[in-house]
Amino acid sequence: MKLKATALVAGAALLSMGLVGTVAADGAALYKAKACFTCHGADAKTPIMPVYPKLAGQNADYAYNQMMDIKSGKRANGQSAAMKGIMATVTEADARAIADWLATQ
Repeated sequence: MKLKATALVAGAALLSMGLVGTVAADGAALYKAKACFTCHGADAKTPIMPVYPKLAGQNADYAYNQMMDIKSGKRANGQSAAMKGIMATVTEADARAIADWLATQ
């Protein structure tokens, strides 16, 4: 129970400092800078091909783990080969920011 209370206080502090908005803005900027929009759409809801996933609203941890698995080569199925080159330029922190932003869309 104490851990939950601590997490709530920390979350409230982040909100009051405006850091959550900054993280979301960073994720949106990274989504564009890393060219994610090229295949997944500017809104992350309209991919250029039906086989590419819609990313908007995806669970942040799931999206992050998928990106890291593609980057490491652990995931090498489906369209992941197309993402391998893109993921080479994405750091773990970048992937986390993008995933967190996607979850808010």
